[in-house]
Amino acid sequence: MPLVFAGITPHPPLLIPAIGKDEIEKLEKTKSAMDKLEKELYVAKPQIIFIISPHSSLFGDSFSINAHTNFVSAFDEFGDLSTKLAWNGVPDLSAKISHLCDQKDLPLQLVSQEKLDHGASIPLFYLTRHLKDANIMPIGYSHLNAMEHIRFGELLKEIIMTDERRIAVIASGDLSHNLDTVKEDPKNLDEKIKYFLENKAIGNMLELDKSDILKEANECGYRSIMILMGIMKEIDYKFSDYTYEHPFGVGYLTGSFDF
Repeated sequence: MPLVFAGITPHPPLLIPAIGKDEIEKLEKTKSAMDKLEKELYVAKPQIIFIISPHSSLFGDSFSINAHTNFVSAFDEFGDLSTKLAWNGVPDLSAKISHLCDQKDLPLQLVSQEKLDHGASIPLFYLTRHLKDANIMPIGYSHLNAMEHIRFGELLKEIIMTDERRIAVIASGDLSHNLDTVKEDPKNLDEKIKYFLENKAIGNMLELDKSDILKEANECGYRSIMILMGIMKEIDYKFSDYTYEHPFGVGYLTGSFDF
């Protein structure tokens, strides 16, 4: 099967050693989980990595794909001018996805930006350390409803399953952003998402899109996960929660799918 790996990661900038410095110790569980994902991804030997990020080009009414031929990381905004990474893109696959989106009436914007956002580059900092030849496909979600994200994921799956190359998918996103400040504990959202993932309850995940708890949590991972759920739909998988922690009031979930 062309789909060889699927996982969920957070993207706290403090995971980058030059940014986190001593504070990275507070993220030791997440760092260890990312190291575990990296080993699994290396064994899967993907040739292409789809990385879904909340901080890619965000359009309210359409999804996005960065179709640039090459990418570089950019941590300047966090004061790190020394950590430099580079990856190659997959422009031929971008064109195929764009064509299929036109056929299926799904809105998609192709962009071309060399600098990769931190939502993508932080997970890739860990996950591609021993995969220097893997090409990447940066994908951005939209403000469309959750069902449209499932549909987009199903479309991506159709592209993946007709490709001859080995493809991995990473959904990058942080869960509740205000665990330390709100009166009604939004960790309930994080627990619900973990439970629904473990029980393959996509219908329940969709219902969250209509709930106040999703709005109150100020999260940035739900729609990344929903695209991944579209890709995983009708695949017999088991989700493994490697770690969940929130040392800075933001929920960080790291896990993978066995299939």
